Formats: sequence, C-alpha cells, structure tokens
Amino acid sequence: MLRIIAGTARGRRIEAPEGRDTRPTLDRVRENLFNMLQGSLRDARVLDLFGGSGALALEALSRGAARAVIADRDREACRIEKKNTEALGFADRTRLLRGEWERTADLLAAEGERFDLIFLDPPYAMTDLREVTERMKPLMAEEALLVLEHQAGAEVLVAPGLEALKERSWGYCGVKIYERVRDTGVL
Repeated sequence: MLRIIAGTARGRRIEAPEGRDTRPTLDRVRENLFNMLQGSLRDARVLDLFGGSGALALEALSRGAARAVIADRDREACRIEKKNTEALGFADRTRLLRGEWERTADLLAAEGERFDLIFLDPPYAMTDLREVTERMKPLMAEEALLVLEHQAGAEVLVAPGLEALKERSWGYCGVKIYERVRDTGVL
C-alpha cells in the first residue's frame, strides 16, 4: 500500500498492482519529487503515462492540479487506477485510458490535449526514450515540464529539443525534469 503524501487527500492509502510488471514510485521519492515541483501544480493539467497505480497523478491532484489523464496498457493497473481515483474522490477530475503508450499519445494529440506536467515512469529496461519523449512534445503546454523516472545511474536517451532542468537520485530511483528548449530568435 502507498499513501498520498500531501494536499487534500494527505495520508489516504492507495493500492498498487501486484507483481513485477509495475514498480510504484515510493512515498519518499514522491515526497522529494513533489517538493521539486511545488510551484508547478496549482491548476495544472497532468498526464501520467505508464501510470501503474496512478500515484503520481493522484498526488498532483491532491496538491492542487486541476485534472489528470492516467494511462497504462495493463488491465490490472487500470483497474487499480480506477479504484484509487474513486476512493480519493478524484473520478470527476480524472480520465483513465487503457492501451499502448503510442495509441494514447496519438489519441491525446488528435484531441488537441495539452498538459502542464507530464509524468513518464516507463519500465526501467526502456532507456532509449527518444520516440516516447518526441511524441510527448506536441502534448506539452507552453511552460510544461516533463518528469522522467528512471533507474539511478542509467543513461537515458531523450528527444532533441528537451533540456534537463533538475536531476536527483534516491536509492535505485532517478528523476530528471525537462522543459522544451525555447526558440530565442537569436541567430
């Protein structure tokens, strides 16, 4: 069991899918990560791709995000996400999607969705994330942040046009926060 660290749902427990296919972000990692994101949460539109339990999006909602999309391909993860969302009273502010990440990215782009905060917590074996991060760029609002969780010490490849703002590690877990590189108009 995990718990929501802060905000309106502080201390409430949420479930995580069992088994080796899902690796929930531990409470202490989420606490440190959200301390880094503090000024970016109020009224944010959030995408939690590779959602697992949905803990990252649910923590963001608890801390003031306006709405969230949680997506995962695993049926059990989606069942748990739905259960957690309803238990915390966030169902009216959350959209749940089941399917491969590519299909989710295409659907959201076709709908014209834009997010202020995108969480990517893919399986640690996925270290070449150039395609994933490239497909996220059209979904990023003007001042959006992309938060990538990865195995600490692993070399992770992202698409050109993203600039790392912050990087931290806690035990086996590493986090990088990116923004889109802005065109300064200077030649």
